[in-house]
Amino acid sequence: MTRRTLEGTSRKRKRVSGFRVRMRCHTGRRVIRSRRKRGRARLAV
Repeated sequence: MTRRTLEGTSRKRKRVSGFRVRMRCHTGRRVIRSRRKRGRARLAV
């Protein structure tokens, strides 16, 4: 059985896939943009 990847502390989750981390690079901004376009309630963790 494979484990879920983001199990663990909330600090780790924020550092990996938080909003500020996403906005740091071009591909992260693309992720946020596509989630906005899709109408997600939560853009990042």
